[in-house]
Amino acid sequence: MSAYSSDLLRLLAERGYIHQLTDAAGLDALAAKQVVPGYIGFDPTAPSLHVGSLVQIMLLRRLQQSGHKPIVLMGGGTGKIGDPSFKDEARRLLTDDVIADNVASIKTVFERFLTFGDGPTDAVMLDNATWLDKLEYIPFLRDVGQHFSVNRMLGFDSVKLRLDREQSLSFLEFNYMILQAYDFMELSRRAGCRLQMGGSDQWGNIVNGIELARRMDGTEVFGITTPLITTADGGKMGKTMSGAVWLNADQLSAYEYWQFWRNTDDRDVGRFLRLFTDLPLDEIARLEALQGAEINDAKKVLADAATALCRGEAAAADAAETARRTFEEGAAGDDLPTHAVTGTIAVVDALVALGLAASKGEARRLIKGGGARIDGERVADEGATIAVSAPVRVSAGKKHHGLLTPG
Repeated sequence: MSAYSSDLLRLLAERGYIHQLTDAAGLDALAAKQVVPGYIGFDPTAPSLHVGSLVQIMLLRRLQQSGHKPIVLMGGGTGKIGDPSFKDEARRLLTDDVIADNVASIKTVFERFLTFGDGPTDAVMLDNATWLDKLEYIPFLRDVGQHFSVNRMLGFDSVKLRLDREQSLSFLEFNYMILQAYDFMELSRRAGCRLQMGGSDQWGNIVNGIELARRMDGTEVFGITTPLITTADGGKMGKTMSGAVWLNADQLSAYEYWQFWRNTDDRDVGRFLRLFTDLPLDEIARLEALQGAEINDAKKVLADAATALCRGEAAAADAAETARRTFEEGAAGDDLPTHAVTGTIAVVDALVALGLAASKGEARRLIKGGGARIDGERVADEGATIAVSAPVRVSAGKKHHGLLTPG
């Protein structure tokens, strides 16, 4: 780690962001002598990004913290196709209106993590529809397509995996990596962008962009990929029993977001503190060394810090207080997921409505396994109903709770 001369690569290495570098020495030298504009692309496939995208957002934050310029590239153009990288099947095609709405919604979360403006290290947000929507097919094939070898494209893991499984890969999707390479070259031309970053599944796409910029413009640009972020038990980061952990406040309450981090596996606490908070490394070392029940204090610090970054200090404090009241005092906190009920509701339906179970079948299995509780009392009957004349706390296991309120 100490081998790097630039603040950028030292910071990324110390906190565990680096999986692959295209030219470590070249990028290190460049970052040590000038401001490096770097970008990450985000396709607007939903109204909110989820925790699975957070390591990339934090990577842009680290870029800015070390004195460089983050470029957030919204995929208003590529979102009309969908990245096939390591996907089992084609994404559903979205209309222009839906994409525009999703872009507008996603933009808001970046303002929490980055400082936007006109300064040399201020973040900017661009949309690749600006240039991709204007491309003409024949000139694009002639000028850009000639630089791509189909043989090589077929050899990239992101494509090869799909073909090896004999799953259909449309020509539309196959074009995605060419368009992403073109994005990198356009950003190099328009914004002096010298660096593309992304997850490990983006390595092939990034390398294509580096080669295209070199062949067409003679420009030297660089790439960094991050490790695949999985949990200690091998699960995918951001997937929970009740669905995706959304970053936007209108998609997931601050309490549920806080609780996601509070429920981190003991083995992941140190790594997640380095990746997802700004806490100093010596403080993180102290926290991850805690043993036994004390590790729960480190998890609360993680939950507070991660929630404050994404939702603000006040929301984090409210969520922590709700958790304290719910778990330490046994009270029903104000920020739990809620569902209004007029009269009575089946326990199975309540579990689904509160997001504590993904389906009625899952809710029945939860009850059968003894994991469902109403105001702390275990539910034994799968057909049980609840009369809601006052707030009622519904629990799935020890860590997931919701509140039924009179409608």
